[in-house]
Amino acid sequence: MQTKNYNVDLCVIGGGLAGLCAAISAAREGISVVLMQDRPVLGGNSSSEIRMWVCGAHGDNNRETGIIEEIMLENFYRNEGCKYAIWDSVLYEKAMLEPNLKLLLNCSCLDTQMDKNSIKNVKGWQSNAETYHVVNAKYFADCSGDSILSTLTGAEFTYGREERAKFNESIAPMAADKKTMGMSCLFQIRETDSPKKFVPPAWAYKYTTDADLPYKDHDKNNNFWWIEVGGEDDCIHDTDACRDELLKIAYGVWDHMKNYGDHGVENWELEWIGFLPGKRESRRYIGKYVVNQNDVEKGGIFDDVIAYGGWTMDDHFPEGFYYKDGHPTIYHPAPSPWGIPMRALYSNNIKNLLFAGRNISVTHSALSSSRVMATCATLGQAVGTAVSMAVKENKGIEAIDIKRLQQTLMRQDAFLPNIKREVSSDMGGVCSAPIIRNGHERGNENLWIGKNGDSISYTFNEGKNISKIRLVFDSNLNRDYHNMPCNYPLVQEKYKLPQTLVKDYNIVITTSSGNVHTISKKDNHQRLVWVELDKAIKNITKLELVPISTWGAEEFRVFGFEFE
Repeated sequence: MQTKNYNVDLCVIGGGLAGLCAAISAAREGISVVLMQDRPVLGGNSSSEIRMWVCGAHGDNNRETGIIEEIMLENFYRNEGCKYAIWDSVLYEKAMLEPNLKLLLNCSCLDTQMDKNSIKNVKGWQSNAETYHVVNAKYFADCSGDSILSTLTGAEFTYGREERAKFNESIAPMAADKKTMGMSCLFQIRETDSPKKFVPPAWAYKYTTDADLPYKDHDKNNNFWWIEVGGEDDCIHDTDACRDELLKIAYGVWDHMKNYGDHGVENWELEWIGFLPGKRESRRYIGKYVVNQNDVEKGGIFDDVIAYGGWTMDDHFPEGFYYKDGHPTIYHPAPSPWGIPMRALYSNNIKNLLFAGRNISVTHSALSSSRVMATCATLGQAVGTAVSMAVKENKGIEAIDIKRLQQTLMRQDAFLPNIKREVSSDMGGVCSAPIIRNGHERGNENLWIGKNGDSISYTFNEGKNISKIRLVFDSNLNRDYHNMPCNYPLVQEKYKLPQTLVKDYNIVITTSSGNVHTISKKDNHQRLVWVELDKAIKNITKLELVPISTWGAEEFRVFGFEFE
C-alpha cells in the first residue's frame, strides 16, 4: 500500500456532471483542484455505466449554457455515431485538459479529518492502484449525489419526504417519512437487418401479457426510466439489492417485448443493460436556506440566484415499478426558469463544505424539479466559480460578492433568470451592430443576423490595445434532441451540431499604422468562443468579425461580440 498527499484549494467529491463542472470552473478560474471520483468514468447518470440522457429546463430559449453546453457541443462534433465510449472520452478530456485539475478515478472517499467545524482533509482509496489519497484543501464540494461527506463530517442533512405542514407544501405527504424516489437500471436496444431471438436468463421475471406490467408504455422508443425500485428502501445501503431486483425486471421486460406479443422488435437485439443503478434521490444537505415547493412555484426570486431549474416537479411514487394505480410519477407544474440561490449550496454547520447536484439544500418536493442533470451541471459551475472567488480573496464563502459571482458566471455564458449581464467596455468604439452589446444572449430578438458578405465591426478614433475577444454564436437553444440516444435504429438520425452555429470566420484587425492582421478560425463548434490576440498587435483602429460559413443554416447568427 502507498499514500499520496495533495494540498489544493478545492477538493471535489463525485464526478457526475455537477462535480465535473465544479472542478472545471474552479480550475479555469485559476485555483488548484482535485476531483475524486469513485467510478472509472465521469458523467454520473449520463455516463456509459448508466446512460440516462441529460435533461434540463423546459421552454423556449431556456436550455442551460456555460460548461454543460460546451460539453454537449463537443460531443455532437466528435460523436456522430452516438457511441457512449466517445461520450465518456469527451467528459474525461474536459477534466484532463485543465492544467490546474488533478483527476483521481476509481477513488472512493472513505474518511475525513476535521478541525472543529471545518474539514481538514479527505481520504480516498484507489483499489486498482492500491493507493490511499489524502487531499488537504481549503474548500470541499460534495457532488457525490449520496452526500458521502455528510456522515463523515457531521454536516446537517435530511432524508425522505417532509411533512406537508413544515414548509406548507401542498404536494408533500401529510406526515414525514423516509420514502424517496427510486433508482433505475436502463437498457438499450439496437436494430439489425434480420430477426434476432432472445433467450432470457432463468432468474428474470416473466411478464407474459401487457397486464403483467403495471406501466404499459414499453414502446421501443422510450428509455425505460419506469423500471424503478428502491423508494421504499434505503437508496444508499440497499443499492445492490435494488440492482438485483432491477435486473430481473429489465431482462423480464425485454423478454416480454421479444417473446410475448407483437411489439415491433423482431429485428432488434439487446445492446446493453446497466448494472449500476441510476439514482434520483437520497441524502440532501441542509444549507443556509432550504428551497421548497413555494419557492419553485414563485419562480425562485432570490437576490443570490446563481443557477436555475425548469423541469416540472416530477415526483416519482416511492413504489416505482410496483405502483399499482396508474402512471408511476406525477408531474406537478413548475415555472421555467426558476432561480436557485447560493445559500442552498453551502452547509449550515460546516464552514468549508459546499455541494452541487441532487443533494443540495431543497425539500423533497423542490428536489423533484432541481434534480435533473443539466440543472445539476449549472449548480456545479456556480460552486466552482464561487470557491475560486473565496480562495483568491481569502474570504469565507458567505462573504463573497454575489453580484460579482453572478457577472462572472454570465461572462462564462451561464444564464441567470432576471439578471442582465454587464458587457465589457466599448473603449470608445463605434459598433456597427449594437444588438450584440445588449447583455442578453438568447432569443431571436437579441440576435445579429447576417448573410454572405456581412460583418460586424468596431471602429476607434484612437488606437486601442485589446487582449482578447469574446464571441457568442447561436447554438439553437430550442433544439429538441438529447445529448445521446436511448436506442440505435438501423438507419440512425445523426446527432449533428446545430446548423445555426457559425463554423468558419475571420477576425480582421486594422491598426493605426495601416497594417491589417487576419485571424482565421475554421470548424468552430462552440457557442462561447474566446480569441486571444497577439500582444504585438497594438493601436487597433478597426476590429471586424467576418462570418464565412455555418454548419448548415443560411444565415449568420451572433449574440455577442466584445473585447477586453
